[in-house]
Amino acid sequence: MPSLKQMIPRWVKKSFRSLMWQYWRATWRRRSLPDFIIIGAQKSGTSSLYSYLFQHPQVLPSFGKEVHFFDGGLNPNIDNFKKGHAWYRAHFPLKKKLGSHSKTFEASPLYIFNPLTPKRIFDLIPQVKIIALLRNPTERAISHYFHEKRKGRESLPIMEALQKEEERLHSVLENKDYKNTIFIRYSYKSRGLYRQQLDRFLTYFPRSQILVLSSEEFFGKPAATLKQVFEFVGVDTGFKIKDLRPRNVASNKSRVDPDVYKYLNNFFLPHNQALYQLVGNNFSW
Repeated sequence: MPSLKQMIPRWVKKSFRSLMWQYWRATWRRRSLPDFIIIGAQKSGTSSLYSYLFQHPQVLPSFGKEVHFFDGGLNPNIDNFKKGHAWYRAHFPLKKKLGSHSKTFEASPLYIFNPLTPKRIFDLIPQVKIIALLRNPTERAISHYFHEKRKGRESLPIMEALQKEEERLHSVLENKDYKNTIFIRYSYKSRGLYRQQLDRFLTYFPRSQILVLSSEEFFGKPAATLKQVFEFVGVDTGFKIKDLRPRNVASNKSRVDPDVYKYLNNFFLPHNQALYQLVGNNFSW
């Protein structure tokens, strides 16, 4: 039997969302900017972290997990950043609802990868805290590939797609066309160059404002990792999250040749070592 929510006609839901958005936009001046932002990485567990934080009584999320303001959004024809500060602020709770001990946040996994994002965030919210949740880049690249494959957007075999990445992205990077779908979809290896990406943020933000976590530790020891997150963002560290089921997890149903793992592991080896040196932690990737 369908639930009450399922029985509501689509046009009613759409009309309600439209009315709510009008209200949010009209009250943007009374709304808060985020206290912290989860910047990524894609396919690293940001959906799970967002869901867990949602359960904390002192944490109020944005209206929708991924606001995609500072990276301009996923639609190449629409630039969310050009919609301005008021549009962004409309996505967050009213200041009066936050109180003195509550925090609000958003999670847009493309932020860590887009070179324009760090300065844009700093210019608007220089005091914001930043959380980077990073996954073994080899596993992340493979998961990313199968994500595009499932969406019907990747026709190349996995090894060919990985080896042709630089060729595919060359003109896009040369033109700094960071809203191009090629940059977003086919950046399997590039998104795993975490040291380069974090260095861009450290150009603007002090190290004390950036928390770097590994998704392997996050899923292996979620309670301990969440306590670290709670302490970092400034909420009650003693609160226990009840529902720790992983969110938005897709399995790679196709067999991956060992040569693919060898190729990716060799590619990422020096980049991983540079990351460990930066964060002072060996993630054993």
